[in-house]
Amino acid sequence: MYRVDLHTHTRFFHGHRAIGDRFDPVGVRLLTEMADRRSLDGVVTTNHDYYTAFDPSPDVETLPGIEITTDRGHVLVVGPDPPAATKPGALSPREAVALAHDRGCAAIVAHPFRNSSVRELDDVPFDAIEVNGKHPRSRPLVEELAEDRDLPLVGGSDAHYPFEVGRAYTVIEADRLTPEGIVDAIRDGRVSARVHRSWYDRLLRKGYRTIHDRKRVIDALERPTPGVGRPPGED
Repeated sequence: MYRVDLHTHTRFFHGHRAIGDRFDPVGVRLLTEMADRRSLDGVVTTNHDYYTAFDPSPDVETLPGIEITTDRGHVLVVGPDPPAATKPGALSPREAVALAHDRGCAAIVAHPFRNSSVRELDDVPFDAIEVNGKHPRSRPLVEELAEDRDLPLVGGSDAHYPFEVGRAYTVIEADRLTPEGIVDAIRDGRVSARVHRSWYDRLLRKGYRTIHDRKRVIDALERPTPGVGRPPGED
């Protein structure tokens, strides 16, 4: 059994690619150091619309992934060969899932009740639904969605800052912790979501709400995305 945070970022900010590329090696080191302190076995780096291979950590597996900004919201792609880059808003969720599957990766609905209407698409072959560490009180709705779609639940912190790592993570039943092993476990349903909650996390959520209200990331796309707003139960 392995404990893996399936949704992490190596920088504190969106955009500014050139600056971010220089910061990323520092960011991934901070992520893995915090993951080790929190007894995680691995983290998947799912930066927005790009994938970079990082030097391995001696203590925590650093696994490949990408968070694709589709025209309906975000899709996590986790596995051995994620695309190196995608254009925000250029792909539909169906196209993102097809791309993931063509490259041997799993496709996961990210934070389905925040800045997304991906959850409304019941004919797209996703592999899992995410319980997001920034919105744990939405979990009952996410569980209902996963049950309706007959899909497993996975957990990811959506960490942009190192202290967020492990607020949600996935328990994976596999013989070895490899990208291929994670994909197989997700598709076989040998995964379960875990959320860590404390008074400190509740305090942080107030800050998250302010940040996401100001970002309006999806609203900035040429095609406005339905479903943008505060997750139900997070008021």
